[in-house]
Amino acid sequence: MENTIRTEIQDGYAILTLDRPNACNALNTGMLKQLAEALAHFDRDPEIRLVILTGADGNFASGADIGEIADRTALDGVHDLRLHSWETIAKVRKPLIAAVEGYCLGGGFELAQRCDLIVAAENATFSQPEVRLGLIPGAGGVQRLATSIGKWRAMRMVLSGETITGREAFEWGLASHTSAAGEALPTAKEIAAKLAQGAPLAQQFAKQAVLTALDKPEGLDLERRSFELLLSTEDKAEGIAAFRAKRKPDFKGR
Repeated sequence: MENTIRTEIQDGYAILTLDRPNACNALNTGMLKQLAEALAHFDRDPEIRLVILTGADGNFASGADIGEIADRTALDGVHDLRLHSWETIAKVRKPLIAAVEGYCLGGGFELAQRCDLIVAAENATFSQPEVRLGLIPGAGGVQRLATSIGKWRAMRMVLSGETITGREAFEWGLASHTSAAGEALPTAKEIAAKLAQGAPLAQQFAKQAVLTALDKPEGLDLERRSFELLLSTEDKAEGIAAFRAKRKPDFKGR
């Protein structure tokens, strides 16, 4: 399997870099598996207090790998190996910081939203564009958007696939910090260095307390089931064909 995750250890924290630059760090099954395994490893390491996630070559992650879902059916979605990786990421006890530059789209945006803090560079681009492919987010993006920015802005993003900037993400409450272009990772390192001096167990319990208040299992389950059902629609096939052909899709509601 291609190695798509780079690891760096700092004083008290780790940095994981998504490294598929030729695909703008799109999250394929292999990358997601490697990421989940790396996070699980650092979650067990008593020397590591928290982890920063970032992307190579000026992008965080451009979304899911379209090639992997083009022919996927609803039944395939139920047995999707990626589900285990997402569940592993969700169970990480230690704080996670996303340092976001460039594209942060679709599954990449959902990954950033799984983090506990987001540093959004002003040149970052955030979007949940799945509706343009005849799909919806399937890894919790809808639920977390609604919690973070409320009904109206969440509807605005998920119904249209609208794109917002890093500055807008911060102003809307989607990001905890902002930075100048090119400074997301240095800013995240400054935050990590401070957090690494904190009380680890207290931070872990605090994280769990906040997530318990926010994550509603029934909403997450509904989102995932809806995503799986949409995989077998004609509109999904048309959306992906149009994306590949760089043309406007002709959706029929089938």
